[in-house]
Amino acid sequence: PVMAYGVRCISMGLLVDPKEAMIWRGPMVMGAVRQFIQDVNWDGLDDLIIDLPPGTGDTQLTLIQAVDLQGAIIVTTPQDVALADAVRGITMFQKLGVPLLGLVENMAYYALPDGTRDFVFGEGGGVRLASSVSTEVLGQVPLETSIRKGGDQGLPAALGSEPTAQAFHDIAARVAAMLPVDG
Repeated sequence: PVMAYGVRCISMGLLVDPKEAMIWRGPMVMGAVRQFIQDVNWDGLDDLIIDLPPGTGDTQLTLIQAVDLQGAIIVTTPQDVALADAVRGITMFQKLGVPLLGLVENMAYYALPDGTRDFVFGEGGGVRLASSVSTEVLGQVPLETSIRKGGDQGLPAALGSEPTAQAFHDIAARVAAMLPVDG
């Protein structure tokens, strides 16, 4: 895997031409997921975090069948259409026996210069959803230009000194506290 900021990472995006479209059917996707899990040298990891695309398709099912997952975290925005997708993901993980660790509300608000918040995508959707499925909101990440710029430049927002960095640290700490420690 590639190493950046002390984190090992593998992605199809690292293996193909950036202009190449990945037009794969289920068996090809499933093979890539299995290879990433089984053939990449993950020795010495504390935790393996897998970022999945939205949905309940072949990628998610293959992963659940291939790995004993300690839990799932659902990331959503507070708007109704995103919450509907999140519900389907939650239901899939529950039906397949994967514990739900919680929910992260991304783009929860936009902080205005006067200190108030503009709830661009609606307010409280993640909180309502978490309550309805008996889980917790692990954190709310604001809609912020610095996050986008950091992503474009390959500089994680969590490394910054802004309050947003603390939001990512708090989410990570909450998740780490929920996971078993091998040793």
